Amino acid sequence: MASERILVVDDEEPIREVVAAMLSAANFQTRQACSGREALALLESGEDFSLMLSDLMMADMDGIGLLANTKERFPDMPVVMVTAVHDISIALKAIRDGAYDYLLKPFEREQLLTTVHRALENRRLKLENRAYQSNLEVLVTARTAQLSKAMNTLERSYDITLEALGDALDLKDAETEGHSKRVTAFTIAIAKAMGLSGEDIRVIARGAFLHDIGKMAIPDAILRKPGPLNPDEVTIMREHCYRGYQMLRKIPFLAEAADIVYSHQECFDGSGYPRGLKGEEIPLGARIFSVADTMDAITSDRPYRAAQSLAAARAEIQKWSGRQFDPEVVKTFLTMPETIWQDLRRDIEAQNYRFAYSASAKTT
Repeated sequence: MASERILVVDDEEPIREVVAAMLSAANFQTRQACSGREALALLESGEDFSLMLSDLMMADMDGIGLLANTKERFPDMPVVMVTAVHDISIALKAIRDGAYDYLLKPFEREQLLTTVHRALENRRLKLENRAYQSNLEVLVTARTAQLSKAMNTLERSYDITLEALGDALDLKDAETEGHSKRVTAFTIAIAKAMGLSGEDIRVIARGAFLHDIGKMAIPDAILRKPGPLNPDEVTIMREHCYRGYQMLRKIPFLAEAADIVYSHQECFDGSGYPRGLKGEEIPLGARIFSVADTMDAITSDRPYRAAQSLAAARAEIQKWSGRQFDPEVVKTFLTMPETIWQDLRRDIEAQNYRFAYSASAKTT
């Protein structure tokens, strides 16, 4: 091929001429160099060669030295070493050092051309493989970007789903919106202080935000009753844990959060409902939520009483540690600065707090 240029290096001019003539007859372009240094100068001048044929034994930089100087800088150019029979061990060493092959002097034209074609084919395959890998990397990058965009869209749909569920609950219970957002923020803060992973915190946040979603299935007459509930009404009201679980467990990205919704009224000593779970039988997210929920209830205004202080909430939670609450969660809660709860409440009221429910989003 006219486009493939071969550098012939040998300190014996007759040999160079013969080799160059054989190659030219096979439609290769050739350049000649009488030493390793001259060959190196040609290569470094910018001339492009597809292959180099180099004698091993030369006075001015031998073939081994030339190979060492070219292999790193011109890795795509195969090198075929040419040697006499008594230099066979050196030729084998050259192959170990990076030469593609070797020819023994004297050689026939067919031997030369066969070796040259094999070396050039090896070079072609390497270049094609590199181009394929490069194209594959570009394709993977493009597909990764597409996947990332699709995931962002999906994650946004998660948020929209949660917001829609929250809006539907707000229509049933006017007090739910502020409470759900506050208790979610408080739950996230405790979970982070406990060192939970971002993914675990996102699952817990979903469960905390939707903990009362089952109240959508509770009759308005019971849900909005101004006075105390009778025993039958209490039984129906307590169904909201299971009802919420049934609503969410069929939604794939809320399946884990559904367990928190199901268990958010359980107590650490087993006295809660609906299943009477005890200790670590209760999902950790529900145990964290229980502390956050109680703190919000004590520090928020209620129709039957005014909001109490954070100190009162801390004292009550500590008092019920080991009974209603997980002692480890309480221990973490009590080490947290009181200002964090005031700051979170203020941010939520000012609508400056945004929850990150999505699988790859950062939790606020």
